[in-house]
Amino acid sequence: MITNIELIKKAQEVAKTNKLSEFVTVGEVGCALITENNNIFLGVSIDAPCGIGFCAEHSAIASMVLKQEYKIKKIVAVTSDGIVLPPCGRCREFMSQIDENNLNTEVIIDDSKIMKLSELLPELWQKKFFNEK
Repeated sequence: MITNIELIKKAQEVAKTNKLSEFVTVGEVGCALITENNNIFLGVSIDAPCGIGFCAEHSAIASMVLKQEYKIKKIVAVTSDGIVLPPCGRCREFMSQIDENNLNTEVIIDDSKIMKLSELLPELWQKKFFNEK
């Protein structure tokens, strides 16, 4: 089983900032996740103007989905400088919507702190919205 530190290192290995143009930068943040089948998927951020880029978590999740896996056991995002970042709200929602069991995903917040996605995303709008209809 891979340790948290090893998963953080894997995310940092892909977090290599590369300026593609005056406006587009890739790899400022890297992500590594482990699925329930113990497969590791990696992703990088793409920053582009007008909000058309995406987070490293989205990239790693897309790679996971390509292999028809949907349940995330553990996930981490890391800057190219090695700073561990909690997922943004959009990424939290995305993970929960890919598979509702992902609310049990362990999210590495820093070198020594892990939280369940459900703790970071306590109020699920979709349950309230769809249960009222």
